[in-house]
Amino acid sequence: MSGLAGRGAVVTGGGRGIGRAVAEALAAAGAAVVVCARSAAELESTAAAIREAGGDAHAIACDVTDPAAVERLAGEAGDRLGEVDILVNNAGASFAQPLRRLTLDQWNEALAVNATGPFLCTRAFLPAMVERGRGRVITVASVAGITGAPYIAAYAAAKHAAVGFVRAVAAEVAGSGVTVNAVCPGYVDTDMTRRSIDRIVEKTGRTEREARAAILERSPQGRLIAPTEVAHAVAFLCSDGAASINGEALVMDGGELRR
Repeated sequence: MSGLAGRGAVVTGGGRGIGRAVAEALAAAGAAVVVCARSAAELESTAAAIREAGGDAHAIACDVTDPAAVERLAGEAGDRLGEVDILVNNAGASFAQPLRRLTLDQWNEALAVNATGPFLCTRAFLPAMVERGRGRVITVASVAGITGAPYIAAYAAAKHAAVGFVRAVAAEVAGSGVTVNAVCPGYVDTDMTRRSIDRIVEKTGRTEREARAAILERSPQGRLIAPTEVAHAVAFLCSDGAASINGEALVMDGGELRR
């Protein structure tokens, strides 16, 4: 993937997992990248790795659920990049809990990170894109934003909200030169999935191997998705070749929803 030279990109949740893979893919395609998250140490590691590979990257700590912090991010990213042409809303949080045990705090945190975060960041960066007549906003949602599953009521509700937000904003900006899309992966080989496996072990008494097998049963391919696969999809949606794709939720689950 190439063709993003001269573009400025902001990737939230960019310190690890999907976010790091996305930042590296965009930088490899020529974009100058700002990575942000709450953990400054992980961000610096991502930015350093991109620079060592010959790319242009900057790290800015930010809590995407804090409106003031997001406004500061927009200002600092503009200072570092000049113009922000690409926003990738990747920061996320997951909870697995039976409804009867789901707390209001967990519910609110799931919505804050997975839905309010994309809202705040998109609101901060989108107007300038529309004014210039060029831009890409990609939200990393989940297959849980398309369907439901036991024990993830808060996470699924938040990701459904994120997908609905993407579709609504895409309709607002249609024809402006800006596109707004989502990618919806199944289980990805990240720390979040490993924490899900740990929870299964803790709550069911299964071995780690058995817990992993239970998760892989959902995938027709029998494997976890690699973060780089999601990153390549995001990079494509950021490219000029994806200019006619707007308001879509690209499902990446190996065909799970089609079975």
